[in-house]
Amino acid sequence: MLSGKQKRFLRSEAHSIKPIFQVGKAGVNHNLIKQTEDALEARELIKISILQNCAEDKHEAARKISEASHSEVVQVIGSTIILYKESLENKNIQLPI
Repeated sequence: MLSGKQKRFLRSEAHSIKPIFQVGKAGVNHNLIKQTEDALEARELIKISILQNCAEDKHEAARKISEASHSEVVQVIGSTIILYKESLENKNIQLPI
């Protein structure tokens, strides 16, 4: 579980990155979750964009993706989800305590 201080730090780190995945009308599926897991292992911090034609609620989609990929939702803002998961092999981000 991330603390408020850690979430603020991760939000500032995520500010400059672009979304690498999009959730469309197909919603959250197995392929999206697998790609999210791979991207989190490589990058630790990613953004996912929710398209307007997505039938699922953005908060519900964020919850499903984070539970399936064992990651933390840093923030859901507008149509963007920010996810964090500490990498086992490519640790780049040092979280404040």
